[in-house]
Amino acid sequence: MNILDSDILECALTGGAFLGGGGGASMEMGRQAGSAALALGQVTMITVDDLAPDSPVVTTSIVGAPASPECHVNTRDYIRTVQLLQQNTDQPIGGIITNENGGGATINGWIQAAALSVPLIDAPCNGRAHPTGLMGSMGLHREKNYPSLQAFAGGNPDTGRYTEGFLKGGLKPVSELVRMAAVKAGGLVAVARNPIPAGHVKQHGAPGGITHAIETGSVFLENRSHGPEKAVGRTAEFLGGKILGSGKVKTLHLVSDGGFDSGHLTVDGLHLTFWNEYMTVENDGKRLFTFPDLITTCDGMTGLPVSSAEISEDQQVIVVATRKENLKLGSTMRDHQLLRQIEPVIGKEIVIR
Repeated sequence: MNILDSDILECALTGGAFLGGGGGASMEMGRQAGSAALALGQVTMITVDDLAPDSPVVTTSIVGAPASPECHVNTRDYIRTVQLLQQNTDQPIGGIITNENGGGATINGWIQAAALSVPLIDAPCNGRAHPTGLMGSMGLHREKNYPSLQAFAGGNPDTGRYTEGFLKGGLKPVSELVRMAAVKAGGLVAVARNPIPAGHVKQHGAPGGITHAIETGSVFLENRSHGPEKAVGRTAEFLGGKILGSGKVKTLHLVSDGGFDSGHLTVDGLHLTFWNEYMTVENDGKRLFTFPDLITTCDGMTGLPVSSAEISEDQQVIVVATRKENLKLGSTMRDHQLLRQIEPVIGKEIVIR
């Protein structure tokens, strides 16, 4: 059992942002959630092996488009989602996991764990960030009769945007309805979903994914005094990757629509596309890396990762990447059917035929 503290929080935020690959929400959102959790009580993290195989595990996440100007999710919303899930199921919760890594996403579940005295499990659905809910379903989308249970909450009550609810049904329609709720709430909702056995998480999730984020962040922070490029380079090496280029962001195009951020940009001759997360990077039309490979942009002044929702034109950035084989990935990252959903959004081939 690990007791999480403010030092571990900073490592998790930084490493999570690298593994977010342009998505996974902002570090600032994660810092607010993590600080709120530590103020609420003790946050403990255990491995999936510390649970009985049939112990129910709940996935927590944030769903929506982080670039939307009306996003609003607070401490109460995170807790409310688990309460709604518990009110509509008769299963005790053995542990909480996050759906993915990211600057904010790695911290998903901290508030709920602290408030409800439930352990965090070091086994996210996916060890990197991904755009759709089905990509974090740990293979449940292949079970035709699986009854998805999802609770959501978010939106600013002062502007009449607050929305909460509980949904039960097929995984795909329920996931789509939750994303619609995020749109109505102003861009984002907190979600607690799908109690499943710990044994399933071990087989289809990404055990060790949170520790990987903490270790990644530690490498960056240990090298930060040597300057941004050195810190980014050492972190890329730790991840088995490299720096692809650096320079000012040009031709940035971003659209927030349907609960997603999508678009493209160029840096130092590199052309990047994104659908929340960076999907492809090319140089002179030659494909260099393709999702679920990890592509990350870092601020040139600080070295800290900057998401696709936060990046701005003329910003000095450093682009890094590593192959999918160097990441801890959930089983859905090998599902070509899910990966092909990216192609019409970005107009690029993802599954190389």
